[in-house]
Amino acid sequence: MQTIPTPRTEPIPHPEGVSNDDFRAAMSRLSAGVVLVTAHDADAGPRGEDAGMTATAFMSVSLDPPLVMVSVRNGSRMDDLLAEQPLWAASLLAESQHHIAGRFAMKGRISDRLLFADLPLTRGETSGAPLVDGALATLECATEQRVVAGDHTLVIGRVLTANVPPTEGGPLTYFRGRYRHLG
Repeated sequence: MQTIPTPRTEPIPHPEGVSNDDFRAAMSRLSAGVVLVTAHDADAGPRGEDAGMTATAFMSVSLDPPLVMVSVRNGSRMDDLLAEQPLWAASLLAESQHHIAGRFAMKGRISDRLLFADLPLTRGETSGAPLVDGALATLECATEQRVVAGDHTLVIGRVLTANVPPTEGGPLTYFRGRYRHLG
């Protein structure tokens, strides 16, 4: 008598052994700071257009020279813009700014122009990119290197300006699929 194998209920792993679901679940246990990455596209329309994206894959890379890195999804609006425009900015969001993070992380979102419409911001003098008022810190950067890594591109930027305003409160963090605050 021939036995019929039981259908597999767990996710099918990649040839390397881990499934997307398992990898996502494991990485959700790593807390990360939340950053709004922005750039100004001067070629989009008569006054240009701002673009922004929420990032949790953002980190310091080097002190000398001062370098940071952000991971952007290949083919996204930000990936396309940063391939053309070398100047960009990052606003390190405060715990009170989860609404900003959520707004710029939406799938199928509305236009960037509408997303920026009511945000209190300052335009970076060096990059021309929007900097969020009330952020814990803001950085203006120039792309030094782009490294394609799977379905994302790692954009390494030289920090041109760093501003640490007197903002109260702690950082906005992302842990287990939700925005959180320390405490």
